[in-house]
Amino acid sequence: MMASSTPSSIEHTMLAASEQLQVPSNISKFKIGLCQLSVTSEKNQNLACARNSIKAAVECGARLVVLPEMWNCPYSNDYFAKFAEDFENEDASPTFSMLSEAACSHGITIVGGSVPESSDGQLYNTSCVFGPDGKLKAKHRKIHLFDIEIPGDITFKESDFFAAGDNPTIVDTDVGLIGIGICHDIRFPELAALYREKGARIICYPGAFNISTGELLWEVMQRASCL
Repeated sequence: MMASSTPSSIEHTMLAASEQLQVPSNISKFKIGLCQLSVTSEKNQNLACARNSIKAAVECGARLVVLPEMWNCPYSNDYFAKFAEDFENEDASPTFSMLSEAACSHGITIVGGSVPESSDGQLYNTSCVFGPDGKLKAKHRKIHLFDIEIPGDITFKESDFFAAGDNPTIVDTDVGLIGIGICHDIRFPELAALYREKGARIICYPGAFNISTGELLWEVMQRASCL
């Protein structure tokens, strides 16, 4: 998910999704803003872009806004440690602070995609969920790390620099129960089945799939997880 977004494209995405989705009569409808961001090597620029995209989504009527995987940081081992933040130290976590402030000022729920988290000497690929009061409601660390080797095409081992999370995450929000996964977590239907069993109304999988496998797998995996 690396395409830039504008207010008009966000509105088009949300309206198209709402027209296709068949919502049961006992569930109230609301808009979801899916923000796609063009990531740079400048963290402050990435934060500003995300802040503007959140604002644009809210102006289109979104009550829930979802950011992509690794949106504040280039997806490269050269940047993960440099851009990582310790969420326990909010004063030194500009990404955490921006998401909290945006959720509070707009009165919305934000699933903050994912960013590199530093904790106890480990790096995690982590998604934070903020409520309309700006408070952190949940934190999901990516459970299934993405290791791939396609000769002559791509070699990438997320496990070389990230530690895996070990807990599923379901969070009660103002728009209902949300189950959280990150990118490759979607490959494992047991997680989606668990969330469904626990009553999740929505399952969010912020992702940044590569071109080599993403085009073949992403839509298929989404449909499989919804069965």
